[in-house]
Order: sequence, then C-alpha cells, then structure tokens
Amino acid sequence: MAVFDLFKAFSNDSRKSKSVAKERLKLVLVNDRVDCSPQLLDMIKSDILNVIANYAEIEESGLEIKMSKCRSELDDNPISALVANIPLKSIKERNM
Repeated sequence: MAVFDLFKAFSNDSRKSKSVAKERLKLVLVNDRVDCSPQLLDMIKSDILNVIANYAEIEESGLEIKMSKCRSELDDNPISALVANIPLKSIKERNM
C-alpha cells in the first residue's frame, strides 16, 4: 500500500491539484493587489455573462474572467484590467 501511495504522489492527479491550487493562489493575490473582492469579481462575471448570453451561446468549459495589473500606455502607471476569455458556441439570430 505504501508503494502505491508513493506513485500516487507523483501521478498526474497531484499535478492537477497543484496547478489548481497555484491558479487559486494567483487569483487571490491579484484580487488583493487590485482591491477587488472575490464577490465583486463574481458579480462582474455574472453581469458580463448575462449580457453576452443575450447575443450568443457561451461555452462554459473554456470561460475565464480575471482581474490583472498592467501599465498605462499614457503615463506607465499601474492600472487594473479585466481580462476575459469567453468562448462562444454560436451567435443568436436577432430581429432588429
């Protein structure tokens, strides 16, 4: 049993868990740096998805919305940025 546990520790499952934990930590750190609570980010994400859902069907599996820090092009000061990757399955037909 101990040998099996040793192999399990180095399996892909532990790497996946490590990757997930690393991404969560990055998210927490970025949220702290941009003064944006996880609840606020969830509300922004929900509002964006609701608006886009009026026009297109969203592929949930590849969805990624996060806050980031970048430099302003004007004066090189740090600014917060909302970064979104929203894969679309299809565009809805709308009568104008």
